Amino acid sequence: MAVTTLDPTTALVVIDLQNALRPMPGSPHTVPEVIARTVELAEAFRSHRLPVVLVRATSAADGSDAVPGRTDAPSRASHARAEGWDQIIDELAGHPGDIVVTKRTRGAFHGTDLDLQLRRRGVTQIVLTGIATSAGVESTARAAHEHGYHVTLATDAMTDLDPETHRNSVERIFPRLGENGTTADVLTVLKATR
Repeated sequence: MAVTTLDPTTALVVIDLQNALRPMPGSPHTVPEVIARTVELAEAFRSHRLPVVLVRATSAADGSDAVPGRTDAPSRASHARAEGWDQIIDELAGHPGDIVVTKRTRGAFHGTDLDLQLRRRGVTQIVLTGIATSAGVESTARAAHEHGYHVTLATDAMTDLDPETHRNSVERIFPRLGENGTTADVLTVLKATR
């Protein structure tokens, strides 16, 4: 499905573009490509006075605030992290009108004020970008859909560690949650509807 429209009050929601993920070997898109495309979208949204939400993940150094429950995969929450690992990357940070949401789980809705921030501004649709496609982006897309938002996924402005998990999300999961398109598609529709 292609991007058909953007509601009058659509927000860009950027997932986990923070210092710790900059060195990640993204696939199928590189992290620098995801950053550049997201910056382009953020600038366009800001120029149209539409909300830009920057979501960052953080956790306690000792892992004490990690999500409970047994999993087969070991948690990465308790390994040593460099100073500033959880800060938004410089290319996106520093815009006073942007909304910053801090999360402690994969998705940006659970345990945060994201829904409140969006509803307070009359947002009915979100455009999602970020890292990782099959984790933070997909979890947020699922919750946004369940909260009643129209969801658009800029699939070339997101990436994953594994191209197959990215592809699975884009081809099998996202079409059930919203509309997929490229950064160029979103920008074209944004320009046409403003």
